[in-house]
Amino acid sequence: MNIYKRLLNNSLIFAVGNLGTKLLVLLLVPLYTYYLSKEEFGTVDLLTTTLSFLIPIFTLSVFDSVLRFAMDKNCDKQSVLSNSLVVTLIGFIVLCCLYPLFTFLLPFEGFVSYFYSLLFLQSITTIFTQYIRALGKIKLFAWSGILNAFALLICNLIFLVLFHMGIIGYFISLIIANITTIIFVVMVGKVVQDLSVKKINIKLTKEMLVYSIPLIPNALMWWIMGLSDRFIITYYLGLGANGLYAVANKIPSVLNIINSIFFQAWQIAAIEEANSKDKSKFFSNVFNIFSIVMLTSTSIILVFLKLIVVVMVSASYNDVWKYVPFLLLGVVFSSFSGFLGTNYIAAKKTGGVFKTSVIGAIINIGTNLTLIPLLGINGASIGTLLSFAVIWILRIRDTKKFVNLQISIKKLTLTFTVIGIQIGILYINLKLEYILQIILLVVIILINLSDINMIIKAALRTVSKKTKNYRRVSEK
Repeated sequence: MNIYKRLLNNSLIFAVGNLGTKLLVLLLVPLYTYYLSKEEFGTVDLLTTTLSFLIPIFTLSVFDSVLRFAMDKNCDKQSVLSNSLVVTLIGFIVLCCLYPLFTFLLPFEGFVSYFYSLLFLQSITTIFTQYIRALGKIKLFAWSGILNAFALLICNLIFLVLFHMGIIGYFISLIIANITTIIFVVMVGKVVQDLSVKKINIKLTKEMLVYSIPLIPNALMWWIMGLSDRFIITYYLGLGANGLYAVANKIPSVLNIINSIFFQAWQIAAIEEANSKDKSKFFSNVFNIFSIVMLTSTSIILVFLKLIVVVMVSASYNDVWKYVPFLLLGVVFSSFSGFLGTNYIAAKKTGGVFKTSVIGAIINIGTNLTLIPLLGINGASIGTLLSFAVIWILRIRDTKKFVNLQISIKKLTLTFTVIGIQIGILYINLKLEYILQIILLVVIILINLSDINMIIKAALRTVSKKTKNYRRVSEK
């Protein structure tokens, strides 16, 4: 199987797992908006975002090393897993020593114990799932995501809808979902047999940390962008406004589904092709296709944005559509930046990731402090868009030493222009809005028609082959 077919095949497998997982999580948004107030949703969002911000610090981002080193033929996979868990446990012990400090500093009094539990469980879940992905157990990885989503759904229905436990019910649901995932991966993936104290290797641990530690500032910069939005909005506009911003961020998660499906398969392909002579051509072809998928999806969401908001959230959140368009473009540029970030990872030159992320974070904080007092919540949306756009441009230039990316600039510019017109029409609020939006979507499809046809045909061929193979196995 050539690299393109393998990338498409893996993407389809991840799609099966992610679509079920992410769509279930997305469908929970209406439930949250009905059973949590704006202030409660703002608190939940602040805690979970802070959680994601702190995990890389106290685990030394070692889970990033798991995928890269477990895929390396020259590394002992069992040592990679054992070492990563030891680093995580040490980090958690250090975190426990800081409990009084965190109780005093963190702005969610009464929920710090849930915060600690989630930090530990999410760290272990990430290590185990990254490990089985590195071993090529992609289907198991996909199923673990589906199980996590179903566990979260059931627990939310029990604790939020049935018992009306509010924020505490939300956190208990997350804890149970993570425990369920860990048990599933350990039992079905037979991960326990790869754990051994004898496999702890100080030299390998140092190599893993040399690789992962430069990714800590990068992870922090990306989360600072999200976290600074929340804290500055809360400071200037209150927790209720942060709740609106949190809900607005859920709608672009449709784009994040597409990105995560692709990115999980792309990381593997990029590492496999790191030393290929034709990698520049391969990376360029894949990026041009990926950009078309992301931008066409953005256009489709803009067409139905106001309808999506009416259907998805309660009436008190109906104005959140105003904050979504720029967040959608922020996700697009974030995904483009992430695509180029794999160049550093594949080359094991992770220091370069940090440099571009720092600049993006500084721009993000600066624009938030400037624009939020002037434009309100949309100031944060625009700040997110600008910061990720800058990171993408910087990484195009910086990664040329690894891969010379050839971008279809004409098509990309035309597509962005049409999307800009779509956003303008949303805010003008014309009577013929839906008709104009559909016409503009058709224009985007026509601009990229040849590439879209190629994507559809390739996907259909792959699905057809999988269906035939499944039927043959069933007949036997």
